[in-house]
Amino acid sequence: MSNRIPAEVFPPGEFIQDELDERGWTQADLAQIMGRPVSVVNLIIAGKRGVTAETACELASAFGTSPEFWLNLENAHKLSKVDAPQDEIRKRAALFESAPVTEMQRRGWINKVDNTVDLKRELDEFYADYDLEEFKMAARASTEQGEVTAEQIAWCVRALKLAKNIPVKPYAENKVAPCIANLRTLAAYPEEVRKVPRVLAEAGIRLVIVEHLPRTKIDGAALWLRNDWKDPVIVLSVRYDRIDWFWHTLGHEISHIRNKDACAVIDNNLVGEEGRSEAIPDIEKRANAEAAEMLIPKEKLDSFIVRKRPYFSKELIIQFAHSVRIHPGIVAGQLQHRKEIKYSANREMLVKIRDILTAEALTDGWGHNITGEK
Repeated sequence: MSNRIPAEVFPPGEFIQDELDERGWTQADLAQIMGRPVSVVNLIIAGKRGVTAETACELASAFGTSPEFWLNLENAHKLSKVDAPQDEIRKRAALFESAPVTEMQRRGWINKVDNTVDLKRELDEFYADYDLEEFKMAARASTEQGEVTAEQIAWCVRALKLAKNIPVKPYAENKVAPCIANLRTLAAYPEEVRKVPRVLAEAGIRLVIVEHLPRTKIDGAALWLRNDWKDPVIVLSVRYDRIDWFWHTLGHEISHIRNKDACAVIDNNLVGEEGRSEAIPDIEKRANAEAAEMLIPKEKLDSFIVRKRPYFSKELIIQFAHSVRIHPGIVAGQLQHRKEIKYSANREMLVKIRDILTAEALTDGWGHNITGEK
């Protein structure tokens, strides 16, 4: 869009006077035609009083023009008198489009500053080690999703910056299967989630918890500190404080790591919202299947469903959970996902684990303030 500025803008009063001269009218004539005091007409023509919507309609009727003509003249004249720092505003707007600035400042990811130059420097420093275009392309291609948002990128970059501070053993692909087996032994009791960061670290996988940003539905991401597949990072938002959500999302991200799906896979709305109808890409279907299998072997859950459908009482769910050595809330979550039971059923089984997890995992948000890393 072109924002052309005319060389000179005249006040509406000059145009009014031209109309009067052309018709041979005086200002008193116009005042009488409009039913206004002469003093008011004098002030408008002298540019000491603006043209209101009512005045514009009266002038249009008097001169046979449109009200918009006079309002446009008035607005153009007013705008010509404004000396606004438009370039500065455009620069600030561009920075706010590139990143969730206000939330990043509130969370302490960048410093609060008073001018555009300092704000740009803060953002440049925050993103300094990352090629954002390459990051966007990898994340978008990995899940065949639409545009990657500024909020998603900022959230992932924050996680990567924090993950660099986590000591882990060297990563190797052959460590993933034993890691999954060790994690599976922890899934029977909520208190055991505190051990998850250490089990992952033994396999060379860093776990970071970063509270999601407002108006986002981000659940987790599988990332790599480098593009050589040697330093995997799992970041979770734990926006749903439920045992089934945690274990399913963790298994989902492990699948992305194990299969090297991309250097950045961002997952939104994995579980917890009933009635999802959007198409799910193949790698997400595979990650969901592998996460479910990691927790409950499919053939065992299938058999339980066939034998007990449609009567899944609390007692039956608990008995089955004990038989496969897993928390009943995880069974209930999978039954909900398969639509075997309503999402409102057995909610008391979906126990909270966020406080247990964040007490041990490196966490940004949820009451944990990290000030040493920006």
